[in-house]
Amino acid sequence: MKDAFGLPQSLLVLGGTSEIALATARRLIVRRTRTVWLAGRPSPALEVAADGLRTLGAEVHTVTFDALDPESHETVLGKVFAEGDVDVVLLAFGILGDQAHDEREPVSAVRVAQTNYTGAVSAGLVSARALQAQGHGSLVVLSSVAAERARRANFIYGSSKAGLDTFAQGLGDALHGTGVHVMVVRPGFVRSKMTTGLEQAPLATTPHAVATAIELGLRRRSETVWVPGSLRLVMAALRHLPRGVFRRLPF
Repeated sequence: MKDAFGLPQSLLVLGGTSEIALATARRLIVRRTRTVWLAGRPSPALEVAADGLRTLGAEVHTVTFDALDPESHETVLGKVFAEGDVDVVLLAFGILGDQAHDEREPVSAVRVAQTNYTGAVSAGLVSARALQAQGHGSLVVLSSVAAERARRANFIYGSSKAGLDTFAQGLGDALHGTGVHVMVVRPGFVRSKMTTGLEQAPLATTPHAVATAIELGLRRRSETVWVPGSLRLVMAALRHLPRGVFRRLPF
């Protein structure tokens, strides 16, 4: 259960090596979160992430989770929820892909879609049902500003995030009044290991800044969080640009 200040005491991270997720976990642990589950494919990086959070004083567990194996999600996540209530589920897994390569290799493009969308639909529904059964909790879904409008440079990734974003919004509406809160987070370009080597976009942000926005959004029970906040206005304008003008923009 959340404490008297509305802060979560337990956190389940789907995508346990995500830089944004780990920054969020660190921030919440400092604020009072005491139990963290890091779900991801077994790897040295997952164990290093868990050890790092333990040094902050949290009880940290790792659990094997594969976004591309939806048949296992109910069993894997069910075992986590069987251990006790989970206050926040952070759905943070995803891959960027390589647009040029994925256009030439449709199988690679499908893998992006299956990871970012299909896997998230499965894990999101399983988590939502478990949160609803316990009567409380928040599901935080990491979307992207790329979900707002398809760009030539990353339309495969953007389309997968657009599907995820729409799904999360609908899930939030479906769960309204049940005690379960769904929050969609739309960061702009995030400077991280995943984006190393890519040209930095305007209004770029950091994992730390996204984590700060997530914490504030949880306190406010926000439904949508933009990082940085100014992206809301930028995308409101870009969303309504004529298509011929939009495709000529230099990004």
